[in-house]
Amino acid sequence: MQKVLIIGSKGMLGQELVNIFKDDADYKVTAWDQNNIDITDEAQVKEKIAKLTPNIILNAAAYNNVDACEKDKAEYVKAVALNGKAPGFLAKIAKKIDATLVQYSTDYVFSGYPDIPEPAGCGGSCGSCSLHENFVPQIGFDENAIPEPVQKYGKTKLMGEEAVQKNGEKYYIIRLSKLFGKPAKGKDAKKSFFDVMLAAAKKNKEVKAVDEETGLFTYAPDLAKKTKEIIESEKPFGIYHVANEGPCTWYEAVVELYKMAKIKTKVAPVDANEFPRPAARPYVSILLNTKLNPLRSYKLALREYLKDIK
Repeated sequence: MQKVLIIGSKGMLGQELVNIFKDDADYKVTAWDQNNIDITDEAQVKEKIAKLTPNIILNAAAYNNVDACEKDKAEYVKAVALNGKAPGFLAKIAKKIDATLVQYSTDYVFSGYPDIPEPAGCGGSCGSCSLHENFVPQIGFDENAIPEPVQKYGKTKLMGEEAVQKNGEKYYIIRLSKLFGKPAKGKDAKKSFFDVMLAAAKKNKEVKAVDEETGLFTYAPDLAKKTKEIIESEKPFGIYHVANEGPCTWYEAVVELYKMAKIKTKVAPVDANEFPRPAARPYVSILLNTKLNPLRSYKLALREYLKDIK
């Protein structure tokens, strides 16, 4: 029997990880949240995890207040501690006890301006030769793309990736994008974008949504299942991108949400500058998955989610 330690167990992802592993008799699950362990305290991490000796450590704890991190120095310090330094502490103890570590990261480690690929055999960015006729480029960032975050939050997540790579041995870094699912139960928990927009529809006859910043959504139960699949199939250690299929803007996602939920509230597309925010957002943050079987469309996942919360 494999012993699994899930950190951040009351979060949106953490609770789904607990569910998926507890349902399997081959695993003994220990679920810890911030009242059980402070992963920013290296001495505590060493003592508690060495005593537990898990075979697998899943770190679903993270600081994710993107704008507060950007404008408030104290919040940035918190983000560095939890996102940047703590993963390194976990990587060290995982290596010492020969455990596999899973660290979750984000599409926000990228700049938002991906390179546009050319078809094989084309010598330059001509855009008009015969090779381009039926060529549809995959625009986004694959697992080997060079991270270049444009805000402090993304920088702290990249620090965490680098800390794991520097101090770890058996690890998976899984990048996800725009997580949604059942609301977290933990302290300071944020609601997903879809929950926020469902609430907005009840209060307004019209809502505005940014028709820019194209990216993907990740459904928490699908990510939990894929995490288990990666571990059990013994995929090579390294970086993986896990997000549901279907690139879209925030506006396009709200239109789809209201259509599925049969909500009559009007949705108005606006530019990003309509909602000034302290932290810059990637203009394009599509995570290209080149290593795994793709997840289902976010639309299918969203339909399932809406049924579950009725």
